[in-house]
Amino acid sequence: MLNNFLFNVEYGTNHVLDINAYDHVLFLIVLTLPYLFKDAKRIFMLVSMFTIGHSISLLLASYNVVRINSNLVEFLIPVTIFIMAVFNVFTAGKTTRKIRTGVLFTTTLFFGLVHGLGFAREFKLFADDTQNKFILLLEFSLGIEIAQIIIVFLVLFLGYITQTVFRFSNRDWIMVVSAIVIGLTIPMLLRSPFLL
Repeated sequence: MLNNFLFNVEYGTNHVLDINAYDHVLFLIVLTLPYLFKDAKRIFMLVSMFTIGHSISLLLASYNVVRINSNLVEFLIPVTIFIMAVFNVFTAGKTTRKIRTGVLFTTTLFFGLVHGLGFAREFKLFADDTQNKFILLLEFSLGIEIAQIIIVFLVLFLGYITQTVFRFSNRDWIMVVSAIVIGLTIPMLLRSPFLL
């Protein structure tokens, strides 16, 4: 029982931290960039919105309630990252906290739904071997949340170091990293089978 729990949590953690699935990490980076350690509560709420969206998609897909073209999903994932990164570029250094929070919550939930659909086929195969898919999903989602907290902490820490030790302005930090993410996302979009 404990071994299954640990395995499922580790499976969720590895799902996020998998170097071959860096789209999730890129989204978490652009989501976290505008924030500082003092905003930890807000950013962790946003990250939890992703987990909720991801879990809803996996649950619906594992019970065959939802089916969607996988090529479309693989296209929408980098689109969402791209939109968030561009949004960061245009709002860096501006006082748009209230607007930003609403947009971020909606976008984060949407990304979670889309990303969950992208992983649905693999999760469905994994879940078919178990009797209680809901418990499996909770354990898997806990692993996702743990991995996301690790990534968020690293981004906040790097932002702190960059802005205090190297004297980058918050605006420059957001602009530079968002531009790098845009550069990494464009090839993902162009390689999408949906466009071919």
